Amino acid sequence: MGKSKIYTKKGDEGFTSLVGGKRVSKASSRIDAYGTIDELNSFIACLLEAINEREDQEFLLRIQSQLFTLGSYLASEPGVLKCLISEEEIAQIEAAIDRMDVLVPPLNRFILPGGCPGSAWANVCRTVCRRAERCMVKINKAGRVDTKALKYINRLSDYFFLLSRKQNFICNVEEIIWENPCK
Repeated sequence: MGKSKIYTKKGDEGFTSLVGGKRVSKASSRIDAYGTIDELNSFIACLLEAINEREDQEFLLRIQSQLFTLGSYLASEPGVLKCLISEEEIAQIEAAIDRMDVLVPPLNRFILPGGCPGSAWANVCRTVCRRAERCMVKINKAGRVDTKALKYINRLSDYFFLLSRKQNFICNVEEIIWENPCK
């Protein structure tokens, strides 16, 4: 078997194919959704390079795999693929959030993104995850998105928030408190 070409020239006019064959504009909401999931997955790779805790690294690798699965689902015509995100995977994210939340000090003020590199990358992941969620909500208005997929991506942004706080905590870096100028 010969090596396949990376370029097909089929997208030169601004259209691409969904899983199932339907051609859509590259500017469509569905393309935005799975493209943002892909972007999030790439930023998780950067986050992985900035953290040292083996348990967190392994968990993030599982998340990357789950995001690839979610991206495939979003890249499909409605009804072609089932969403393979499970309630168990959502529960695992919730359990990880709970484990991190007991480590960090209580939060009674808004904090700004930043601190150590792991915290900064986790915040980038959090914000890209929120954008992915907004994209998914948009396509959910036009066509069905499995509720587990929406729940998963919502919990995932909370996970990245707590991971950013945990990174600052274990690196002994103070969180940056937002000073409200309207007081």
